[in-house]
Amino acid sequence: MPLALGLWEAVRAYMEYEVNTREELQDPHGLHRPGDPPYEGVHTFHNARRRLHRRYREGDIGLFKVTMWYLWHILDLWAIPFHLAEWEISAIQKAGQKTLPASLDEWSQPLPEEQWAKPSKALTRLSKEVKQRHAQQPNRPITAIFAEVYGEETTISA
Repeated sequence: MPLALGLWEAVRAYMEYEVNTREELQDPHGLHRPGDPPYEGVHTFHNARRRLHRRYREGDIGLFKVTMWYLWHILDLWAIPFHLAEWEISAIQKAGQKTLPASLDEWSQPLPEEQWAKPSKALTRLSKEVKQRHAQQPNRPITAIFAEVYGEETTISA
């Protein structure tokens, strides 16, 4: 039950908070910079190396970590894996996209806003209760809180 509630909550949060792009999720100080392709490639390797040197200059990491990073990448054949990833992606892009059947394309179009499902009053009330309890006990697993609130709701309803 906790796993099912957790999975459902992930879908609900995705729909409720409308996270639609990688940029909305990723850390701006990560391995992707503005204008980079959405996949990992040679640019990812160079960004990681720049970040490593910046962190070393700022004193966040020591020489041992820098040495281990270089040693790892030498053992990992330097940037060859990143070149292979780019080669594979370019082969996929050259293959081109297959066109969807008209019925599937029509089916996958977004619904008009007036047809969107609205959360029920019960769901809104339960979500508010879960948020309050999670704020009171932030270290407690969210799935346990959902299970508890849902259990109390079904007990009251019965």
